[in-house]
Amino acid sequence: MTKTLKLIFIAITFLIFFGCSSGDCTKMITIPAQTIQTPSGSSYMPAYEREVACDFEIEPVEENTKELENFSYEILNFVYTPDTGKNTSRIQMEIKLNNLNDFNVTGVPIITVNVDGTESVGNFASKATSPCYGIDAKSSCIFTFDQETSLSLGLIKSVKIVSVKYIVPKK
Repeated sequence: MTKTLKLIFIAITFLIFFGCSSGDCTKMITIPAQTIQTPSGSSYMPAYEREVACDFEIEPVEENTKELENFSYEILNFVYTPDTGKNTSRIQMEIKLNNLNDFNVTGVPIITVNVDGTESVGNFASKATSPCYGIDAKSSCIFTFDQETSLSLGLIKSVKIVSVKYIVPKK
């Protein structure tokens, strides 16, 4: 997957899960045109603008990073509520991240999710209660995330975790 496509998926994921709340500072960003491959074929989405919170930033995919080897994870809790009855959706997750190495690591968990049949990759750590930016040797960290999002962007029927990776700097 190209860097541009990864950034687009990250941007869309963030827009879906971290919509702006009314009354806050907002700015306009442009989402580039893209072609999305799904199991049933492909679809083209033209470029469009989206209003987001002023502190919204797309985190660049780093060339100087790699996936941590000897890493495992366990999904302890995952609940997606498409409509909470308060004009919001809610995603809650607790994932046990395991560093099986003999050394401490500093990095970030990257979660691949399937959103209504389309996979996207996201870094949920910036909004997590426990982001797990570091894991000691032969230890684990419980990544926790709980976020409600306005349905103003549309109703998402299902969200499923596909995989979790832990990204660390290359040495």
